[in-house]
Amino acid sequence: MLMPLVRELIAAEEPVLAAHGLTMWGYVVLSALDQGAIRTQAALAEAINADKTRIIGTLNELQEQGYIDRLPDPDDRRARLLAITDAGRALKDATQAEIQRREDRWLGVLSPDERRVFLRALRRMAAD
Repeated sequence: MLMPLVRELIAAEEPVLAAHGLTMWGYVVLSALDQGAIRTQAALAEAINADKTRIIGTLNELQEQGYIDRLPDPDDRRARLLAITDAGRALKDATQAEIQRREDRWLGVLSPDERRVFLRALRRMAAD
């Protein structure tokens, strides 16, 4: 039952991401970095459930576009410290706001009570 819904959500998000010049992975990275607790590429990969070598291309693109900073870790020259830039945060916020508007329309088929229960259930399932 969830797969058709997931496909619909992805299909609804793809044009938003494309309009903002982001890939899904780029958006995931910016969202994770905006939460603040992630410092290294390895920690980011673990947090977003990605192979650390797979996200290097995404990190390179985001850095080239000025959306993230990657600096050498003074304690470990092999590691890179990550931070979202103001431009990256603005892009993430604009993209997230448009995705949220589309999700609100998509959830509009539910009554307010149904929507609360549905979202509460999703949050609980995502937390496990």
